[in-house]
Amino acid sequence: MITAQELCGKAKSNVKEVNTEELQKAIEQGARVIDVREPAEYGQGHIRQAVNMPRGVLEMQLNQHPDVAGYDNALERIAEKPLYLICRTGGRSALAAESLQRMGLDNVYSVDGGMSAWQENKLPVVAGE
Repeated sequence: MITAQELCGKAKSNVKEVNTEELQKAIEQGARVIDVREPAEYGQGHIRQAVNMPRGVLEMQLNQHPDVAGYDNALERIAEKPLYLICRTGGRSALAAESLQRMGLDNVYSVDGGMSAWQENKLPVVAGE
């Protein structure tokens, strides 16, 4: 048996991570961001550009992302440009990124430190949307 922390650590070693500064630059260039936290967490504060798709349903709802909804080849369209995943501290986003890589998406990044690091760096957050 391994702990949740060990599982997240293994996932982090298998995925590409970016820090909050790199994410901020990517957002300025129109990056797609998915917040994989639960809706209540997302509602308390999130990145304006982030779409909420909880980790538990991410794989099933990915084809409903606003950028690709309605396209027959939604996953191919998602793969066309980088996709950034964020959670509270980076564990869930690493697990989610690892899962999406198994689905064939190579251009997926997990945000190291998650929303905790984002807020510590005093980057913009919106709440209640």
